[in-house]
Amino acid sequence: MENFSLILAIVVVTALAFDFTNGFHDTANAMATTISTGALKPKVAVAMSAVLNLVGAFLSVEVANTISKGLVDETGIRPEVIFAALVGAILWNLLTWLVGLPSSSSHALMGGLIGATIASAGTGAVHGDVLVTKVLLPAVAAPIVAGVAAMLATRLSYTLGKKADGKAAAKGYRTGQIASAGLVSLAHGTNDAQKTMGIITLALVAGGAVAPDSDPPTWVILSAGMAIALGTYLGGWRIIRTMGKGLTELQPQQGFAAQTSAATVILASSHLGFSLSTTHSVSGSVMGAGLGRKGGVVRWSTATRMFVAWGLTLPAAALVGALAETVTGLGDWGTAVVAAFLIASSAAIWKISRREVVDASNVIDTEEPAGVVTTAIAAVAPPPAGSLADDLTATIPSPAPTPTPAPEPVAPAVPPAAAV
Repeated sequence: MENFSLILAIVVVTALAFDFTNGFHDTANAMATTISTGALKPKVAVAMSAVLNLVGAFLSVEVANTISKGLVDETGIRPEVIFAALVGAILWNLLTWLVGLPSSSSHALMGGLIGATIASAGTGAVHGDVLVTKVLLPAVAAPIVAGVAAMLATRLSYTLGKKADGKAAAKGYRTGQIASAGLVSLAHGTNDAQKTMGIITLALVAGGAVAPDSDPPTWVILSAGMAIALGTYLGGWRIIRTMGKGLTELQPQQGFAAQTSAATVILASSHLGFSLSTTHSVSGSVMGAGLGRKGGVVRWSTATRMFVAWGLTLPAAALVGALAETVTGLGDWGTAVVAAFLIASSAAIWKISRREVVDASNVIDTEEPAGVVTTAIAAVAPPPAGSLADDLTATIPSPAPTPTPAPEPVAPAVPPAAAV
């Protein structure tokens, strides 16, 4: 660990802070549907997810190697560049968490790294082929593949369960949801925890602490796994609300199909070294499961906001990363200014979030407001049968009944006189 300078220590701490935000930002990926369908209590769900994220961090280093060795030219990168990249990623994570939008922590990190690298060493230091094949293409393909798989799995589940007892089937699917949620958490650890491992390893190479082309050291794997597990345990309740109730209403069959499909896509991508967004995969599978049930709907107003956030993640984080790198390039005082800005901004976002607290007690109590399209359709749709008569009855009172006059009194009959 020679040449472990102060700036390198700052970079490692900042990277673990990003890993922590990644954990609570992405808790919803594994546990939102499980919580919304009642398969697990909120606090039990996030505790289970935290443990499995830690386990998953030790299963593979392929994604970490993609970041530390493939995305940018590690020979021309200074530790300050990594620090600037992390600033862009952390601020984007916190902003999207504040508004409850499930955006990609992975793409925030990639965007920050690309922006800071271009500001420091030019566009030639970014490996465009790796960016396209292992970041951008999976970003587009993952939600589509996961969504189609979840939609087909949902339809198959309802078809096979037509003759099954309703309560027994629901109980069985809830049990399956717990297993599939655990699989998603494990997959999240194999993919997202490795991104922080990769960024710390890249910083260690840039600072001369480890040799180029090195795999992540054991202490890096352990610390990254623990940071993402701690963030997961604290729970990103705002995003859990959006994923669990804001996109669609899920039944246990749909939740099981969505989580199984997402876990399969994430694990396959981790094995291939693709820096996949677990958020994109799970969001796509939730929407696919919503469309797979007859009568199921997707709240497209929420989905549209989410798609916009996805499109802005890479460029927004890249812009902040580039600006941060420009300031850190001015010297040690520039790095201090950027660090102070990051701390102040994070504290301000946290303070704003306290105005409306979302936690385990109210995470699934609030309904998502109807979108513009839904409201417009409801306004022009014909009323259901019988409602018109009910409305008329309620607004036009029936005429009062005419009182029946009392009968006139009749004199008592006098018996006829007796005949003589």
